[in-house]
Amino acid sequence: MTVKRVGLVVHRGRPEAVAAADVVIAWCADHGIACTETDVWNVGEQRHSAREEVDAAGHPDLIVTLGGDGTFLRGARLAAESDAVVLGVDLGTVGFLTEVPAAEVRRALDAVHAGRARVETRMLLTMRASRRLQLPQEMETVLCYGRGPMLPPPVVPDEADQGGWGVSLHVRAVNDVVVEKLVRDRQVALGVYISGRLLASYSADAVLVATPTGSTAYSFAAGGPVVSPFAEAVVFTPVAPHMTFNRSVVAAPDEPIGLRVLPHSGRAAVSVDGQLRGLLDPGDWIGVFAAERRLRVIRLAPTDFYGRLRDRMGLTDAPAAAAAGDPARLWPASEPVPADLQHLRLPPGYDV
Repeated sequence: MTVKRVGLVVHRGRPEAVAAADVVIAWCADHGIACTETDVWNVGEQRHSAREEVDAAGHPDLIVTLGGDGTFLRGARLAAESDAVVLGVDLGTVGFLTEVPAAEVRRALDAVHAGRARVETRMLLTMRASRRLQLPQEMETVLCYGRGPMLPPPVVPDEADQGGWGVSLHVRAVNDVVVEKLVRDRQVALGVYISGRLLASYSADAVLVATPTGSTAYSFAAGGPVVSPFAEAVVFTPVAPHMTFNRSVVAAPDEPIGLRVLPHSGRAAVSVDGQLRGLLDPGDWIGVFAAERRLRVIRLAPTDFYGRLRDRMGLTDAPAAAAAGDPARLWPASEPVPADLQHLRLPPGYDV
């Protein structure tokens, strides 16, 4: 792809991220490409919506994130707004989203600019709600804890036709949408619907709806399944539910997950990719489903998701298997599949 404008999202609390940002800025100057740092805030100031930040940055076609998965999610929020591609430079520890180490950022930019990089798409979530999501002004002071100002509540587009149910919220999630309790001594009570049918009423610390990408984040920590990022699915997972059925449910992308706060519940908080975006009162509801737009992510090599899963989660072989003395062979994703396993990979275009 031809890069015309770059948007930078930098974790400025990390010196190595600042140094990598200098490399990106210098590369852009060498190639006559405009470069703007975005998603920047100052303490005491209100953060801006993704649309405002993209407009202020001049609509970059490439977003470069310098940090861990949290920084990547910030950049993805902007990329999804403008349909830009995002390149994650890895400065984290256990993340799955970032692509290249900081030492190779110039090589990565050269590959993108020369068209040698691949663009991988990831499913995003969006939602509708019974009303606009809002936050009391005093909550930011209580919940900020020095981490910078919170994002503004999701914008409700000015549409003549909102589709007949609830209001459309201008929000997209890469990982998950979470509805959780506000106070420690009271769980949130929710009726959970899938594709319009009641699944169950839950009393839990939280319930979350995740993408396949987000299946290795909060959903995984809550006991949810690991789902290939190439799958098309929506994962519902309860967190510490007071009921026998505590399993995740994997639904189709077009089967909305409806979450209604029950009358006897306290207020519930709604977070999108870890960012608090609003509160729900008893009787309020949200519906979460696959967004029409997908996130576009730069990849320089074939995605070795399962190898990364093994490494990042510290997976080890079962003692009984290791005792056999003939351990399973490992091979990089960049190498051809061994001849005796070729039959396990479907050829391109194969019609099941």
